Amino acid sequence: MEKRSLTIAGHRTSIALEPEFWAVLEAMAAQDGLALPGMVKTIDETRTVTNLASALRLAALRWTATQSPRSAPETDPGSA
Repeated sequence: MEKRSLTIAGHRTSIALEPEFWAVLEAMAAQDGLALPGMVKTIDETRTVTNLASALRLAALRWTATQSPRSAPETDPGSA
């Protein structure tokens, strides 16, 4: 777990997430032209779960799903 302290809406808070989630949240923020605290604030304001860390993980998973191309499984042409 990686713990980070951020100021969100004027309040200081610490959030512990796995480094992989932090990396996705940073990519989300960069894509939207936001600093990480701005991205976290946006997620905080629109979350439907009570726990902020859970809301951040869910947002990261949703975003990742939209970034991954859905491709058909590869088949071996010689196996037919």
